[in-house]
Amino acid sequence: MLRLFPWIVMQKGSTNLHAWLVERARELKTQVLGLYLAARDSRTPWHVRLLVLLIVAYALSPVDLIPDFIPVVGYLDDLILLPLLIAVAVRATPEHVLRDCRARAEAHFAGGRPVSYIAGIAVVVCWTALAGAVIWVLLARAT
Repeated sequence: MLRLFPWIVMQKGSTNLHAWLVERARELKTQVLGLYLAARDSRTPWHVRLLVLLIVAYALSPVDLIPDFIPVVGYLDDLILLPLLIAVAVRATPEHVLRDCRARAEAHFAGGRPVSYIAGIAVVVCWTALAGAVIWVLLARAT
């Protein structure tokens, strides 16, 4: 299993768990952005593009499969499901495309934390539309 996730292994002699976790989170963000860039690359097959876009959408979505407020179980999707999905997408993406996209992702994060207000607005609009549709269906059934 560690061959799928070489970035999760803590180095021997390393005692600072917090620094290790922060570094792993940074690498995960870079991996997700690299996969997103790979999905937009014309050299990537269409089925891999679709898989990557679904994974990135799930990773960046504020709504989880299992809500985080449920003790212990709430973080399982973040700790287990998301890395597994990323590993599947990495294996499915052509190596030369992934290498180029990872380099672009690292360069993107080198300048600091990126902010996309358009993406934030799009997520809010999508979830508001979904909530509105659910309320509309519930009200239609009640009458």
